[in-house]
Amino acid sequence: MRLLLVRHPRPEVDPGLCYGRSDVVADSAELLRVCATLPAGLPTLSSPLQRCASLARGLDPAQLRFDARLAEMDFGAWEMRSWDDIPRAEVDAWSNDLLHYCPGGGESVLDVARRVAAFRADLSREGHAEALIICHAGTIRLLRALHTGLPLEAAALEAARTPHRIGYGEMLVLGD
Repeated sequence: MRLLLVRHPRPEVDPGLCYGRSDVVADSAELLRVCATLPAGLPTLSSPLQRCASLARGLDPAQLRFDARLAEMDFGAWEMRSWDDIPRAEVDAWSNDLLHYCPGGGESVLDVARRVAAFRADLSREGHAEALIICHAGTIRLLRALHTGLPLEAAALEAARTPHRIGYGEMLVLGD
């Protein structure tokens, strides 16, 4: 199966904020620009968070489904805080246990990997030749790591350790 993974447009948040699962809106001009670049007629699955959902709603509604398993990681009490204001000891604790630590009391990377892997398995069973997925950088990194065939925990660590270089509105293609 060929997956076209699209990161949501730039959200309307101050730079340097941890916004993970927070339901923030995307820049409206960016939404229009990105929407104009996306292919039509494909099964489209989207995170239900506004910054993704707004983009997805600009496509064919008959092909669209929202799936909460595509949402970004929940950073709990860290959400909407400046990364600089999060105590260094907490960030270090996460860094020392990327797989199991729950930043801010939210989700661990392994928790997110489990839900993304379940989404991927269900999508694979549907038998589409191609699908458009509108989601988040963390979700994209996990889907890319899972696509390589790594076991779940190894894929989760790979995604967590991969430098974040997925631009807003950028598309990454997995598969043939």
